[in-house]
Amino acid sequence: MSHLFQKSERIVSKKLIEEIFSGKDHQSKIAFPLRIVYMERRFYPADGSDTPSLRPTGEPPVAVLMSVSKRHFKHAVDRNRVKRQLREAYRLNKQLLTSQVPADRQLCLAFIWLSDSLTSSAVVTARMRHLLKKL
Repeated sequence: MSHLFQKSERIVSKKLIEEIFSGKDHQSKIAFPLRIVYMERRFYPADGSDTPSLRPTGEPPVAVLMSVSKRHFKHAVDRNRVKRQLREAYRLNKQLLTSQVPADRQLCLAFIWLSDSLTSSAVVTARMRHLLKKL
């Protein structure tokens, strides 16, 4: 099992980010200090038919966004540390999800940091694993 976290797995599209947070189909779960907002995408053929098709080549089964608010951490060093912890915890545990996503769907996840304080990597990893198992 590959433990890489490639650039193609990251959500960078503003349209997709907006869809995750404002869409009707999104759901969320909390395991303090993390909150996960997620949505399932289906892919349809260009001819307009209603039957879902396979995920396009190059699209990962799970796409991820990591967010740490400037309101919680004023210093960029602290925000970057937390984002690094989140990426590492996800990278180590992503196989819990990727193996279960059907070939015609994609799961879009947004991890949001809720706490005002720094937390150890072991706690972040445990909370991440708990959230991924709940999905």
